[in-house]
Amino acid sequence: MKTFKELRVSAPILEALSRQGYACPTPIQEQAIPQVLQGKDVLGCAQTGTGKTAAFSIPVLQLLSAGKPEGYKQGAIRSLILTPTRELAIQIDESLEAYGENLELKHAVVFGGVSQSSQVQQLRQGVDILVATPGRLLDLVSQKLIWLDKVEILVLDEADRMLDMGFIHDVKRVLSLVPAKRQTLFFSATMPRQIQALADAILRRSYEGGSDS
Repeated sequence: MKTFKELRVSAPILEALSRQGYACPTPIQEQAIPQVLQGKDVLGCAQTGTGKTAAFSIPVLQLLSAGKPEGYKQGAIRSLILTPTRELAIQIDESLEAYGENLELKHAVVFGGVSQSSQVQQLRQGVDILVATPGRLLDLVSQKLIWLDKVEILVLDEADRMLDMGFIHDVKRVLSLVPAKRQTLFFSATMPRQIQALADAILRRSYEGGSDS
C-alpha cells in the first residue's frame, strides 16, 4: 500500500493529514489523486465511506495552491464542488478545512433551508473553493451573487443521488455556466445509464477509477 507522500501530495497537506491521523490512502484515493494532480478528468465509482471526499479534496487543494492562472480575478471561484445535500456539503467543507489548514485558500459552503445572508457575506470576501447544493447555488447565481465563469475545477459528488433527488436539470444548468475548458471530477456510488451518459458528455481525457471497499 502506498503512502500519501508516494502519491506526491504536497508537504503542507501531508502535515495536515498527519495531524488527522491519516498515513495511507484508501483505494479510491490511491487511484484518483495522481490522476487529478496530472490535470486529468476523473470518473470515480465509490460507495459512501470509502474516502472519496479526500480523493478529490486533497488534489483540488494542491492544484489551486500551486499558483493562480493567467488572468486570475481576485476573489473568483476557482473550484466548484456540487453535492446533493446540506449534510454532504458541510462534510466536504469540513474536510477542506482540515486538509487545507496550512494553505492560503478560502472556501465556503452554500445550501438551502437557511437564510442566505451569512453565506452571501462570506462569498463577498472572496472564495477559492465553493461547496454547494444545486438549488441554492442557482438561486444565488440568478441574484448575480455568484459567478462561475472562472471555475478551473468542477467536482460533481454523489451524482447518482443528485439524479434520484431530481437535480439533473439543475446540474445541466450549472454545466452551462462553467467554462468549457476546465477539469471535471465526477463521483458516483452507482452508474445508472443516465449518469453514465452525463459522464460521457462532460468528461474529457478521463480516467476511470473505482473502489469496491
